[in-house]
Amino acid sequence: MKPALVTDVREAPLAEEAARTRRLRYPRHLPLVSATLLAIWVLAALVGPIIWGTEAEQIDLANSLLPPCGFGDCQGHLLGTDQFGRDMFARLVVGARVALIIALASVLIAGTIGLTFGLIAGYVGGIADSILSRLADLALAFPVVLLALLFAVQFGASLRGVVFIIVVLLWGRFARVARAETLVLKELGFVESARAQGASTARIIAVHVLPNVLPAILVLATLQMGWAILTEAALSFLGAGVPPPAPAWGSMVAEGRDLLETSWWVPILPGLAILLVTVTVNVFGDWLRDRLDPQQL
Repeated sequence: MKPALVTDVREAPLAEEAARTRRLRYPRHLPLVSATLLAIWVLAALVGPIIWGTEAEQIDLANSLLPPCGFGDCQGHLLGTDQFGRDMFARLVVGARVALIIALASVLIAGTIGLTFGLIAGYVGGIADSILSRLADLALAFPVVLLALLFAVQFGASLRGVVFIIVVLLWGRFARVARAETLVLKELGFVESARAQGASTARIIAVHVLPNVLPAILVLATLQMGWAILTEAALSFLGAGVPPPAPAWGSMVAEGRDLLETSWWVPILPGLAILLVTVTVNVFGDWLRDRLDPQQL
C-alpha cells in the first residue's frame, strides 16, 4: 500500500500543475466562445445562402460603395456594398458556405486517405511502409501556389479543383500521424493478445488500432481546417481558387484591394472573416488537443 500511496502523492501535484497550466493557456470562457463562433459560422453557411443568396449576386450600380451602417448613409445595407452595389453582408454570409464546404470536404477526404495509408504503413511495415512514407513525403514537398496555378491553367479554376489541391497537399500529414500512432499501438499488450488469438490483420486494425488512433486524427482534422480555409483564401486571391462571381472570401479581398484607401470595408471585411474563422478553429482545435491528451502540455 505504501508504494501506491507515494505514487498518488507524487501524481497529485502533477495533475494540479497540468490543470493550472491549462487554465493559464485557456481562459475559462475561451473554449465556449470559440465553439459558439464556430456554431455561428456553420449556421451562417447552412442558412445564409437560402435567405441572402439572391442579394449576394444582385448588382445595383446606383448604390455602389455604400459604407457600413454607422460610417455613413448605408441605405439599409448593414455592412455596406461593394463596387458593383452588391450587399457585403450577404456576400460574407454566402462566402461562409464556400469556406465550410472546402474545409470540410478537403479535410474529410484527406483524413480518410491519410488514415487508411497510415494504418497500413504502420502496422504492416516493410515495403508497404517505405512506399507509403515516401509518397507522404512527396505530398508534403509540393509547393501550394505552383501546384494550384498549374492545375488552374490546365483544368480551370473551380471549387472541386481547390478541394483536390488541398487533399493532395494534406493527406500526408494525416498519414504520418496515423503511422506514428500505429507503430506504438501494435506493440502494446492488447494488440499482441489479439494477434495471439488468431485475429486477422484487418480485424486487428479495425477493432483494436483504429479506435485508438481516431482521437489524434480528430484533433489534427480540427487544426487543419484552419489551414484549409487559409489555403482556399490564398488561392482565390490569386485567381486559382473559386472563380467569380461566387463570393469566396479570398476573391472578395482581391476584388477590393484597390479600394483600400477609399472604401476600406470592401477588402477589410472579408479579410476579418478569414482571420476570425481561422483563429477560432485553431483555438478550438488546440483546446481539443489538450483535453484529449493532457500530456501535450
